[in-house]
Amino acid sequence: MSRTLIIGCNGQLGTDCMSVFGDAATGVDFPEIDIANRFQCLEKLNGLQPSVIVNCAAYTAVDACETDPSCWAVNADGPKHLTEWAAQNSAFLVHVSTDYVFPGNKPLFEASVEEDKPDPISEYGKSKLAGERAVLDSNVKAAILRTAWLYGAHGKNFLKTMLRLTLQNPDREFKVVTDQYGSPTWSYTLARQIKAVVEREATGVFHASSEGYCTWYDLACSFLDKLGVAHHFIPCSTDEFPTSTRRPANSILENAHAKSLGINCFENWDEELQAFVEKAGKKVLEEVKAL
Repeated sequence: MSRTLIIGCNGQLGTDCMSVFGDAATGVDFPEIDIANRFQCLEKLNGLQPSVIVNCAAYTAVDACETDPSCWAVNADGPKHLTEWAAQNSAFLVHVSTDYVFPGNKPLFEASVEEDKPDPISEYGKSKLAGERAVLDSNVKAAILRTAWLYGAHGKNFLKTMLRLTLQNPDREFKVVTDQYGSPTWSYTLARQIKAVVEREATGVFHASSEGYCTWYDLACSFLDKLGVAHHFIPCSTDEFPTSTRRPANSILENAHAKSLGINCFENWDEELQAFVEKAGKKVLEEVKAL
């Protein structure tokens, strides 16, 4: 019987992976395991002896990544350490990556497929691509799942931020970017996709995001509308909302590999969002109201 280890089990995706995998999985998180620390990481894995490793751990503070070298320690060195152990112990490794490995300059509304050449434009994207290459350049049996615009019931995310801002300032107008396009992804469905890949023991690079696409403005409006929360969102351009990190203008991903194997778990982004609200909307609303 497979011994599945979820690394980063307390995070947004890791929590949903623990739910989806159930009793078949064991979870660990920082500081119990520090994938950036080679010796500590390998020692912990030696004690646990998993046959399947699902790496949900990552440094995801995109803007902070521009100046914080620990971003590279987690996103690039961490997967390298996991790959080293997996290769020595014949374990199957699943590593979660991101749309940020692409520059996002494909013509709208053309989706990126797994075979497209990565060319990241941020330190975050570069660090995640280095992690991918550490996995791909090894002889380990592995799958890499690139996702985008992740949201869920646990931890911080864009949807919770927009809900919090609106509840705390019900009459205020908030500008939301409307010239960046992507495929919002529910972490629970991504967890199901990871499980499908593990059960199939499918290897290689997979894109794993919801079908269709929208803008951040579309996503924010749809979420609060579904919750029945009045809002005053104003569409704006990326230039009107500057950040320290360049964001891809086109983050749309096509799940071609999973579809070719008949294991694609995703539906249209708005249907996924509706399912999320039905499953977790009340909990999220109560959580944000209590802040």
